[in-house]
Amino acid sequence: MAEQDVKNQDVTMEEAEETVAETMEAQTEETVDGGTEETADTAETQETENEEAAESSKEGKGLFKKKEKKDKRDEQIAELNDRVLRQMAEFENFRKRTEKEKAMMFEIGAKSIVEKLLPVIDNFERGLAALSEEERNGAFAQGIEKIYKQLLTELAEAGVTPIEAVGKEFNPDFHNAVMHIEDENFGENIVAEEFQKGYMYKDSVVRHSMVKVAN
Repeated sequence: MAEQDVKNQDVTMEEAEETVAETMEAQTEETVDGGTEETADTAETQETENEEAAESSKEGKGLFKKKEKKDKRDEQIAELNDRVLRQMAEFENFRKRTEKEKAMMFEIGAKSIVEKLLPVIDNFERGLAALSEEERNGAFAQGIEKIYKQLLTELAEAGVTPIEAVGKEFNPDFHNAVMHIEDENFGENIVAEEFQKGYMYKDSVVRHSMVKVAN
């Protein structure tokens, strides 16, 4: 009976030791697993913080970095382009100014020639006006009249036209009044007679009409 009790006690001791060993092993595994998880979490957190620090450092460098200097070749190209544009604008202004000056010089020259021709026209008109009816029918007088009309036609094509005077209201821009009369047959300030015909070259007066003004 005593031997049986000893055996039972030994079995119980062995079971107790096995239970204690299992418990310690389980605790060890939990400790190891917990430590591993905590280490992994810590490493991941550290890596995230490092990445954020690196990005912040890049942003800081981007904000405070110096402006890149322009390439000298780009500056030279921009300067040359500016010079070309300025020269083109100056040339265009010079061309327009030259064309305007040429037109003015041509007009001045044309008016000068017309002024020299006007006395010739006056002489033609005086000569034809002095002819009698018989003389007007002669071949010579008819030839002179044709030359006179041809001269007027050529001048008209060149832009020379006579100024209308008789029966028109006096205008100091076109007429030069040398006499004044009172005549009920004319209205107020009307040209009654023309002593010398005036002419215009295009839009400018070459010679004013010499007239007599009524009323």
